[in-house]
Amino acid sequence: MIRFYFHPTPNPAKVALFLEESGLPYQVHPVDTSKGEQHAPTFRAVNPNGKVPVIVDLDGPGGMAITVFDSTAILLYLGEKTGKFMGSASDRGELLSWLMFLATGLGPFSGQAVHFQFAAPDGNTYARNRYRREAERHYQVLDDHLADRDFIAGPGYTIADISAWGWLDRASRVMHRQDDPLADYPNLKRWFTAIDARPAVARARMVGEGHEFKKALDEESRRALFPSNY
Repeated sequence: MIRFYFHPTPNPAKVALFLEESGLPYQVHPVDTSKGEQHAPTFRAVNPNGKVPVIVDLDGPGGMAITVFDSTAILLYLGEKTGKFMGSASDRGELLSWLMFLATGLGPFSGQAVHFQFAAPDGNTYARNRYRREAERHYQVLDDHLADRDFIAGPGYTIADISAWGWLDRASRVMHRQDDPLADYPNLKRWFTAIDARPAVARARMVGEGHEFKKALDEESRRALFPSNY
């Protein structure tokens, strides 16, 4: 059994998709980051970095409970545990390269683009432009890469596709464009449409559905989400 610490944001969504694709049994443990639950001592004991996602695999190697945090680390761990969505040995270099591209580039720049466009106070034009343009550059790199292929790493569906789906599902926020946010990236749009049509995606979107997460970005939420500002 996997304990899955979850909030309905892009990085936990990647793990939700893997779990639904793989059929691993799991229990959802909601963490309402807008209420500051990620800073509670009980959660920090699971992830000292105070972020979701986190998993605790109660059936780890040797029957021991194993804790893994960071979405990329979790995807690698679960891929190795199940032997699923890892490609072939000859694909490993490509798989790792694109996973790190997503983990250190597309994901963080997308997140900061969303922050400075929607959450930061006025007067951050340089930062807003910097992160938005870098997010667009990463989109273009992926679009070029996908010009003559159906998947990101190797000939089949892997954790690289699962990882990319998490943030590209929020392209309308990243691009600040609700209407067809991937229009300028036709190969990426084709790839996303195909991944998004997988039955497991619909199930992944339902994870945490029964829990009412706080949505308002008020003073409590700002202090919880951006504590270093205070």
